[in-house]
Amino acid sequence: MLHGACLKIGIKGEYMGIPLRIKRTPEKGTKEYLSRLRNILDIETKNESTRAESLPFSLDDTTSGAENELQTTVAGSKDQVDLPISILTSSYYRNMLRRINAGDAPKKLLNDLMEYIDDNTEGVWENSWVWFPRRFLSVNANQIFLSDLHADKNETRSGRRSDIEHFIIRRASEECLRIPVSYLLKLALADALGGYGSTDPIILKAGNEAMGHFLNDNTSPEISSFHPVILSRQAGTGRAIAFETAKRFLLVQALLQYANRKFRLSKLGQKVMTYFSPHPPLRQKHLNDIISDSFYRELFMNPCLSGWNRGEDKYRYMHLCHQVLSRSQLNAVLKLKDSGIISNNLVVLPSISNISLANNGTHITTGSRKITKLLGDKSSGFTGTDEKYLGDLVIKLMEHFLPLFVGTYSAAPYRMAFTDFHPEKALGFLPHQLDYTHLRMLWRRWKKKADIDFLGSPVTPFGPPWIDKLLSSMLGLKGDFVLDYRLIDYFVSLLSTDESPALDGTPGNSQRLKKDLAHLGIFHEDMSVYLLYKLREYEAMGFSGFEGRYYSLFESILDDMGGAASLQTLLTALAYKYILSGLVTHADIPDDPSLESERRQVFFGAAIGIPTFFVKKDTKNLFLRKILARTERTRQSRRYSGYVRIYNTEYRKALLRIIKEDASDLIEAMGLEDVMKDFENRLNRPDMCSSASRITTGILQGNGKLSPMDMDADEFNQAAESFYRDTLRKRHMLEGLIALKEECRTLDLDNDDCRHVLMVILDRCPPDDFIASIKDSLMNEELSEEELRRLIKLILVTVEMDRRNFDDSSVC
Repeated sequence: MLHGACLKIGIKGEYMGIPLRIKRTPEKGTKEYLSRLRNILDIETKNESTRAESLPFSLDDTTSGAENELQTTVAGSKDQVDLPISILTSSYYRNMLRRINAGDAPKKLLNDLMEYIDDNTEGVWENSWVWFPRRFLSVNANQIFLSDLHADKNETRSGRRSDIEHFIIRRASEECLRIPVSYLLKLALADALGGYGSTDPIILKAGNEAMGHFLNDNTSPEISSFHPVILSRQAGTGRAIAFETAKRFLLVQALLQYANRKFRLSKLGQKVMTYFSPHPPLRQKHLNDIISDSFYRELFMNPCLSGWNRGEDKYRYMHLCHQVLSRSQLNAVLKLKDSGIISNNLVVLPSISNISLANNGTHITTGSRKITKLLGDKSSGFTGTDEKYLGDLVIKLMEHFLPLFVGTYSAAPYRMAFTDFHPEKALGFLPHQLDYTHLRMLWRRWKKKADIDFLGSPVTPFGPPWIDKLLSSMLGLKGDFVLDYRLIDYFVSLLSTDESPALDGTPGNSQRLKKDLAHLGIFHEDMSVYLLYKLREYEAMGFSGFEGRYYSLFESILDDMGGAASLQTLLTALAYKYILSGLVTHADIPDDPSLESERRQVFFGAAIGIPTFFVKKDTKNLFLRKILARTERTRQSRRYSGYVRIYNTEYRKALLRIIKEDASDLIEAMGLEDVMKDFENRLNRPDMCSSASRITTGILQGNGKLSPMDMDADEFNQAAESFYRDTLRKRHMLEGLIALKEECRTLDLDNDDCRHVLMVILDRCPPDDFIASIKDSLMNEELSEEELRRLIKLILVTVEMDRRNFDDSSVC
């Protein structure tokens, strides 16, 4: 039995009168099977001091990478920015005018659209494309562009894409490029690398490899790590991926400033910016409500020029995702009626175009070098079936711990107006993620939490906007403040069906579930499975690991993201400890939709900020019972017979106690003592230390308010967008400079290649001095093209050196 673990086979005792003895099932949970896995994985069983170090995802076994989705804006007048130009010159707009003139459509459609275009007081156009004369491209950048226009980049004879007329246009009697900002970043990098004197092979190699990592989400730029990093004790565990991310964000800022200058975007009335922002922009939401779903996709779905060999196929996949989620959102309304939450036919139908794909988050992926190596060796005895069995159980265990991350490390603060409290709007995709019982419980508690109470009873909107606004004003109904609305507004996790469990450890279970959900109109078989913590299988990815998809916005890349990555790694290792020691099997967390819903309700409740949740006294989830046995201030529910009421904060404190006891050896081995102290502060002093609190304070500071509820919903949410676009963007840039400066100090200057290229780039100026000399100009966007090229190349040198260090240390 592993030291520190407190869930044991045959453990005696009880919780709320229910025995805690765990019954075992044969098959893969048997002692013989686990003994075989321990032998293959070379798990130390005799020496307690080195046992933790031998576990997968412990100590130096873990690699990590990240994907960051960014918000883009183009500032300028409606006559110069592409988005309003595209709307006013579209066939959609012309057809609307014809229908209105013929009396077949109301004038309000046109009035709303023109209001969107004419009343843009800030002159900020979210997710607009950009345009500029093609002659501004260097020869190298133009060659990259031509290569990316191939229908199949693996087959040069495949011809051009069928949609190139969208990217090569004539404007002001000149041939111009028209591209999304995600692709502008790649072209800016290609331009900075070539055509301006000789570029060192080190920089060329790093730059050319980095280009493949400038991708896109459905709408936004998505930039993935240029190389994995080792999460080691020496590197500060999660701090390594935080440094890589901060430096990559700095490169993105340098590339956009370069593009604004080199491609004359600023002079053409288009100032481009990109930054972290978790929510779909308010103005884009409004536009989505007044145009068709097809036209929305035409304006905002990314054409996938970079990152995929067959870009048009990926583009069609983006359309599929939007169509499926839009349909799924409508089907959620029917579920709300079936659940009894909607008790009559008075509903506000969601738009047939769903905006949730415009949200932005960060995915942190961790991989095990040990498991990856074994899966690559067919003679090892460790197979994909073993990977799946272990991986699914790790996910089920991790889902119990995920409420720890919400608000503490990342957040997406949002003000909901009273008019937003239609259940069909507020609950989003939750009807597809929770069963009816937990959905009803959550909605009742949410209404009780929100400021929608009149004479002791919650009042929800009636339907017509003017009535709802009048009611809100007359009764002083403000709505609510949500800690992480992105996790509520987006489809983050598929709920299993009775016949197709998602996480039972059997190969092919994901495909079976998707087929079931497709028949129900909820999902599509061709789409990737949505899970909060997702197995990345060796056969598909080339490595074995997990992807954490529950991160919204980090107030600090270095502190918040670094701590989150460390805790994610620790909990993954702890899950393997539980499994490989025989303490938890799949039978202990049965694969039943109601039990999935039972554990996930805690996560969603934490995102909303609901103080309590309810669990069946005799729940069949024995691991959840273990947690609840350590949770204080629980009591029998007076409202729900047979249920126990639990405070979310006490549940999270119980999780912390379990981690400190069960993972004490892992914490020591991985050097995470300081991370755990910091996390304890975040948990126990959320008003001072949590990421959610710091983000909210930053939003409020510029408006002289003490609470989000002191502000109108639109006022707060617009202030949040401004905070992300200006203050937080600059704060993240400064963190990027800190990471770059620290990495420059650790460069191997004894390496002749490295020393020579630095001398050429910086003209013999020490890196510290160069960074100090450009800091203010960079923050004020006043660097020259030459200075920006130097900064871009300096970052790429550190990227290449980091990649080499990873390659040297990645031999298992």
